[in-house]
Amino acid sequence: MEGLELTAFQIISSVGSARSSYIEAIQEAKKGNFAKAESLIAEGDEMFVEGHDAHANLLTQEAQDGPGSTLSLLILHAEDQLMSAEGFKTIALEFIDAYKRIESLEQKLTDK
Repeated sequence: MEGLELTAFQIISSVGSARSSYIEAIQEAKKGNFAKAESLIAEGDEMFVEGHDAHANLLTQEAQDGPGSTLSLLILHAEDQLMSAEGFKTIALEFIDAYKRIESLEQKLTDK
């Protein structure tokens, strides 16, 4: 495996790990483990950057080589996974905020 295939698998692997971290962050936030959730978001971000950088390298190569470079289903899948992971991060951050608000409201109710 070389070239485009290797880069595609690098993207898929990195952003797949990022997406898993974002999902796990939601689960930790649901349990009230906000520090762990935020740590998982940070871990996911590191993995996402690796995939994003590999994708940026592909775009740079396309710009240098000109139109007509090979585009395979594997590259399309890698880009799909990249966008999916980015969406999961947004969702994870929203869930974490929601769980923080829920916990705060529950605390106010029990303090009365």
